Amino acid sequence: MNTREPPKKPTVPRRNYYYITILRDPVWRYLSEWRHVQRGATWKASLHVCDGRAPTLAELPSCYPGDDWSGCSLQDFMDCPYNLASNRQVRMLADLSLVGCYNVSTMSEDGRWAMLLESAKRNLRGMAFFGLTEYQRKTQYLFERTFRLAFIAPFTQLNGTRAASVEVAPETQHRIRQLNKWDVELYEYARDLFLQRFQVARQQERRQARKRRQQERRRLRGRMGRAGMAKLVAVWPSDKPQRTETQAGRTISTNLGTSSPEVKQQGRGGGETTDRWDWENNSALEDYMNNVEQWR
Repeated sequence: MNTREPPKKPTVPRRNYYYITILRDPVWRYLSEWRHVQRGATWKASLHVCDGRAPTLAELPSCYPGDDWSGCSLQDFMDCPYNLASNRQVRMLADLSLVGCYNVSTMSEDGRWAMLLESAKRNLRGMAFFGLTEYQRKTQYLFERTFRLAFIAPFTQLNGTRAASVEVAPETQHRIRQLNKWDVELYEYARDLFLQRFQVARQQERRQARKRRQQERRRLRGRMGRAGMAKLVAVWPSDKPQRTETQAGRTISTNLGTSSPEVKQQGRGGGETTDRWDWENNSALEDYMNNVEQWR
């Protein structure tokens, strides 16, 4: 970035950086990481630096003796008490220095995780944007609304993941949820906050679209006068209940339409995007459980 935008060049504005993240259902995320590790993936390059130093081997023991943990069973993956896959989302979003980094002897386990959870929630609230894997379309919508950017293609919900291909018994899923109980609590909090942000964004969009329609009507009234508007009444559809009056043996409409071809064109570009997003068909079940779901 410095080669493109020299930091000391006075004509170049200062860059802004934003923290964003994507959260995932804790059970499926845990299973996905297990399958990843099973294929030989490691985090040896991660130093886990906290407060200026990496953890000692006593603070963060390894779950396997060799170069990697390839071929490990799900049971072995769950049985390792030092496995960082458990509650990974809370730990990576929280400020570990609040609890003595990886030194678990400074406080009780529940007290430690409760403090990390609150830190993760606080950091999540402070982020400019976060999304949820299980809500792809809403995630794209909020990203584009937040940063005023548009992706060149719509998001597609792909659920044919490695984790989804694993058949897990209900009791095993229950244990995974117990191992990731702090991630589960964070995810539930994040989902509520995410849906609140989505509703606020939709309300703002509707208000902006309503304001544009009102401005358009005023502009057209000024340009065309009463005669022009009377012609438009017969052509444009209305989103309000129709009211009719009888005059000289004729029935005429007294309700003006509320959208024009020009306004509709604005909606497709960045205003009202009802057809594109199709929220009625964007439930969590359809978002996540269908094998492949594309936008309509």
